[in-house]
Amino acid sequence: MSRKPQQKLRQGWTTGACATAATRAAFTALITGEFPDPVTITLPKGQTPAFVLAKEERNDDWACASIIKDAGDDPDVTHQALITSTVRFGAAGSGIIFKAGKGVGMVTKAGLPISPGEPAINPVPRLMMQQIIEETATKHKVSGDVEIEISVADGEKLAQKTWNPRLGIIGGLSILGTTGIVHPFSCSAWIHSIHSGIDVARANGFDHVAGATGSTSEATVKKLYSLPDFALIDMGDFAGGMLKYLRRNPVAKVTIAGGFGKLTKLAQGFLDLHSGRSQVSFDWLADAVKHVGGGSQLQEQARQANTAMEVLAMAHIHQLPLAQYVAEKARTTALDTLRDAPIEVEVIVIDRSGGIVGRA
Repeated sequence: MSRKPQQKLRQGWTTGACATAATRAAFTALITGEFPDPVTITLPKGQTPAFVLAKEERNDDWACASIIKDAGDDPDVTHQALITSTVRFGAAGSGIIFKAGKGVGMVTKAGLPISPGEPAINPVPRLMMQQIIEETATKHKVSGDVEIEISVADGEKLAQKTWNPRLGIIGGLSILGTTGIVHPFSCSAWIHSIHSGIDVARANGFDHVAGATGSTSEATVKKLYSLPDFALIDMGDFAGGMLKYLRRNPVAKVTIAGGFGKLTKLAQGFLDLHSGRSQVSFDWLADAVKHVGGGSQLQEQARQANTAMEVLAMAHIHQLPLAQYVAEKARTTALDTLRDAPIEVEVIVIDRSGGIVGRA
């Protein structure tokens, strides 16, 4: 029987692209009295999307335009968020000044691409908006000295679902994007957050970071070392993304903490621990059981098990240090990935209650 091909996932637009389009509409209306709708922009790679305005308002001193972000088929926390740009003329010679409106955060820690004390509007969106202002000002023969205030409806609440509080971005969301396009399930945003977390820890003089696969393992390692939030890297499934970045941007020590199943994958040599991209090998676990002293019957039970936790429970009953073996092998994978980077590596295997069952 033939299978129906999967429908192609729909791409979306970054907050930076939406803010840029809203800025073009607002600045054009400030100059001409008319809002272009839809409004078209050119993205860094040449694409020219058009955005429909959700709201528009102006008076003699300012104009604002709003766009509802469409993240396509990506499960983005900012999907359907209302992004507004308010543009005002500034003093002669002041240039372009960015302001954080309601729902956009302020940077408070070093290590991010934007300096502390600045609105959390990343470099590429800033450049895109600057180019829009310069082009529009030149076209209409007016001053390009303006203040751009970006706001996001409910941004402060949405930011609690992101890494922003941990990275020292206070009061709201970041305006992000390097290409203007959101690729569904590309994982790039998560890996970018891992990199940012490492950058913030390094810039604030912290030489020990911990990458955890989930909230239980993170809570355990935080308690173990009394680590501040900004030194806790929400690694998730992206062990490789964290380790490869640390290879180029080392700290003195990294602790990797996770459940037995996830770290078994790392022990097997996988760097992406997602269930859809790597699998626990029960043949590997059976060999591991043999290595720690399990007999042939227990090895076969491990080979026929349904879950990694089932194998761990068998090993626990027979008092075999299986989790310790997994921790050691996972540490070997981490060291191989870090190559010669001068980083002390620790791996901690956590059970479902948060207890430490293996440590290397």
